[in-house]
Parts: sequence; C-alpha cells; structure tokens
Amino acid sequence: MLVWAVSGVLVAGAAVGAGVLATAGGSGGGGGPARASDSDGLRHTVVEVTPGGCGRGWSHPAPGRQVFDLNNTSSAAAEVYLTDAGTGAVYGEVEGLAPGTVRPMRVTLGSGSYAFKCLPDDADAVTGPTVRIAGGGKVKSGPAAVPVTQQDLIPPTLGYQKWIQDRTVELATRTDALRDAIDRGDLPAARAAWLPAHLVYERMGAAYGTFGDADGEINGTTAGLPGGVHDADFAGFHRVEYGLWHGESARGLRGPAGRLAKAVHALRDGWPDQRIDPGDIGLRAHEIVENTVQFELTGRTDYGSGTNLATARANLDGSRELLTRLRPLLKGRDSGLGGLGTAMDRARHTLDAFHHSGHWTPLDRLTRTQREKVDADLGDLAERLADVAALTDVRRTA
Repeated sequence: MLVWAVSGVLVAGAAVGAGVLATAGGSGGGGGPARASDSDGLRHTVVEVTPGGCGRGWSHPAPGRQVFDLNNTSSAAAEVYLTDAGTGAVYGEVEGLAPGTVRPMRVTLGSGSYAFKCLPDDADAVTGPTVRIAGGGKVKSGPAAVPVTQQDLIPPTLGYQKWIQDRTVELATRTDALRDAIDRGDLPAARAAWLPAHLVYERMGAAYGTFGDADGEINGTTAGLPGGVHDADFAGFHRVEYGLWHGESARGLRGPAGRLAKAVHALRDGWPDQRIDPGDIGLRAHEIVENTVQFELTGRTDYGSGTNLATARANLDGSRELLTRLRPLLKGRDSGLGGLGTAMDRARHTLDAFHHSGHWTPLDRLTRTQREKVDADLGDLAERLADVAALTDVRRTA
C-alpha cells in the first residue's frame, strides 16, 4: 500500500546520489554576508539574489569544491539555479529563498561557463552574467541536468495511463474470480484467488494519487479506524484478507467481497476520464519503493496472508514500468542510470528467492541475514530512485 505524503527527495547541502545536482542546505534562516572562507575549509562566495543584480558578487571564479552563499536582498522570495551558460543544465538549486536571508549552495565546478538564474515569485526569471572558469585541470564539474519540462513528461504519462487502463481490466477480472469463489462458499479457492488479484492492484502504485477515494475502498487498512479490523469502514482487499485468514465464514465475507468488486468495476469504468499529473510520475517511481520499505517490509499491511514480500515484488514491477517510460528523459541526465538498473535487478532477484512452488515466505520466517539483505537492497534502491524524482521535477525556467 502506498500512503501519499510529501517526501523530501532532495538532500540539503549535497546531491542525493552520484547523478543528481546539488541542493542548498539550511532552512532559509537569516544572517549577513558569508566570509570568504569558513570553518568547513571551502571557498565561500557571497552572491546577490535580486532582479537587478542576480549573480552579482562572483568576481573571482575558481575551480573546485566551493560554496555560494546566496543572499536575497530583495523583497520577494525566489528560486535560484546555478546553470551551464551554454546548455542551461542545472548544477545547483535553492528553492524558497526568503527575503533578507542567506543560504549556502555547495557545488564542484571545473573549467566552463556558468551563470546564476534568479526566479523571483510572481516575476520573470533573470539570468546573471556569464562567469568563465579556466584552468580547472583535472577538476570535473559536479552532476548537472537540463531541466525537464511539463511537455517532456506528457508522452510517458500518456503511455503509463494506457498501461493502467489495461491493468484495471485485469484487476476487475481477477477480483470477480475472488468474489465468485466466496459467493459459492469455496474459501480455499478464494484464498488462492486473493493474492493474484491484490498484486495486480499493487503494480498500479504510481496512479494511486489519481484514484481518490477508490484507493481506500479497494486497498484500505485499519490505520485511523477506531474499531480496527472490526470497524465498519474497514474495506477492500485487506478486509477480505483478514476474513479469509482468520476463519470468517463465506457468508460473512460476501458483503466485503461484493463491495470490493463494485469499487474495482467503478475504477475500471471511470479510469478513461482520469488524468495523471505529468509532474508526479518521477516522484511516484521513488515513492512506490519508499513506501514499500515503510509499510510492506515492516509487516504493517499484513492481515493474515503473510504475503508482504509478494506485494513488495509487485511494487517493484510498478516502479520498473515507470522507469521504462522515463528512460528516454533520464539518458544524458542521470549518470547513475546504469547503477539504478543494477539495483532494481538485485532487489527483484532478492525477493524472488523467497517465492517457492507458488508460495511466498512470510516476513517473520526470514533469518536475520535474509532480513538484512532485503532491507539493504530495497533501501539502496529507494535512495537511487530519489535521483529520478529530483531529475524529473519540473523546474521553472522563465
């Protein structure tokens, strides 16, 4: 299950991974102009952020690891990018730099031409003077990426929407099989039908934010329900799961199974009218795995079937589907793309090792070594996918 929350995918003061541009540290607190050198041992340069003086103060450029202390002396908050003057690729960024505040941007720069771009709230972007660094020698500039536009993201989003449409049809078919088994009183067949149906839904993770109330009706948990598993509002796959693995009669499960099938059919029939926000899909690729670690690998969504590892595996399929569609945009932007693919394969193979003869090993039966490997592999993948979220974040350019 995915629980949508604002997720910090950009780490303050440093790149998230090898392929992601640097971001500013701090919370936007005040302070005067920074010193030319500081306790961190790095070269510091105070740079002005105003519509009339964007980038002013960078008069002695030099290569290497360094800090720009961005000083917003204007009356409006602003975003600030350090860009390649030729390609527009972004080496560093600060969002929400409040008036009268200073925040550091740490970057590594080699030989090349650079320019600050200041984007005040409710005003046009301003590009500062081009600054050239020569004599960088072996110093290579840190990661940079050409900003992704909303238009860039529309083709992969449309393709993904069509993929989801096909999954809703499959979901309805499999959920009907689950309901029908319960209706005829065949609980062993219902238990066999539950997981295949549930996994179809779990592969659709990037679309959950578009499902609205349907997500709770189809895949809700007891979180926030005062009555827990006996609460009248507990519904969907997990409600049926609880009954199937806790001795509830077929008669008692007919209502929950029927409501689940009804919600699934409504989702299938209404999906052609829904639209996924193109700006969300890169973030969703990361959040799918992030929430897998948080909810599936902790067993918080197990209501008796012991199939959290199967769900985690389905979540990886969903994330991989998004990555396949985003790959054309990531090529040339993410230097760690090859490592990301390797990390995805490693996590999938790790999970596959716990699937034997149609059965998945429950979390509580993993050895300590097995558990540590699962946690490590999926945690590493989640960190790498944070790069994707950062690189596909739509940045303002004008």
